[in-house]
Amino acid sequence: MGSAAERPRPGPRAAVVTLTLNPALDVSFNVDGVEPGPKLRCHDVRHDPGGGGVNVARVIRRLGGRALAVFAAGGAAGGQLQTLLRRERTPHLAIPIAGETREDFTAKDLATGEEYRFVTPGPRLTRPEQAAALAAALGAGPPPRFLAASGSLPPGAPVGLYGRLATAARARGLRFALDSSGPALRQGLAAGVWLVKPNLEELAALMGGPLPDLPVRLAACRELVRAGRAEIVALSMGPEGAMIVSADEAWLAASPRISPVSTVGAGDSFLGGLIHALSRKRPAPDALRFAVAAGAAALTAPGAQLAHAKDVETLLPRVRAERLDAGA
Repeated sequence: MGSAAERPRPGPRAAVVTLTLNPALDVSFNVDGVEPGPKLRCHDVRHDPGGGGVNVARVIRRLGGRALAVFAAGGAAGGQLQTLLRRERTPHLAIPIAGETREDFTAKDLATGEEYRFVTPGPRLTRPEQAAALAAALGAGPPPRFLAASGSLPPGAPVGLYGRLATAARARGLRFALDSSGPALRQGLAAGVWLVKPNLEELAALMGGPLPDLPVRLAACRELVRAGRAEIVALSMGPEGAMIVSADEAWLAASPRISPVSTVGAGDSFLGGLIHALSRKRPAPDALRFAVAAGAAALTAPGAQLAHAKDVETLLPRVRAERLDAGA
């Protein structure tokens, strides 16, 4: 890979910039049966761009929005990641690193219908590489209105990195959305963000205990808002749907009934749909419905193919939003 970042083609200002510090080349395939010992012959092999922010940008573009994916990339896998993004015309800015971009693997056992996901740790980024990636996200082209950081931190990265990014984004007047987990998520929220998208497991870890029912989950989301850790909490709850909570309102939307094909990319599709709708100034219940439809659409696509606009539009009429009051 060259020594300079790969610049996106000139075009209109991106409404959303996404940052992915630990992207992946997603490799997915089918296997007739999984068992220890013999060689397992794989077929229907696909290679797709991967990583939280990369996927969010891809979904926003598919839905008709303008997004720029900023990510660290190195080695042959990093080069292939960029090639795939060029083919699908997703604007991107690759920050060169010395390490090799990771590859993640998803195997579908056709005998049982079970899906196996293998996630590798990814390369370590030097401090200058980390700084270059953050600077690119904050200063790529004309300033965007929204900045979304999504995915895990690279091995060895400081857990407070997303917190620093949140502070810098706020100083520049950007609306900062965060989707991560563990200490990186906790430190990011300590700095305060515009939007956070935890799932149930991540929110329970933040709260220090289980969240068994809707009233407890709503209270946990409200606590994040009251504490100033997030202006908006978008909680994804898998087959139970999702809720969106702010200081003024709370809404719940159930997922449409579908037959899932793959779970890869559902959370990224949800976040992409949500940010896309909010960037177009859609009210909270409409944005939530759109996000739930996008997440469900990803479940109907094999491998790591994410949501497509036509599938979102098909599912959207089947998603209803219900307002939650303080005593729900």
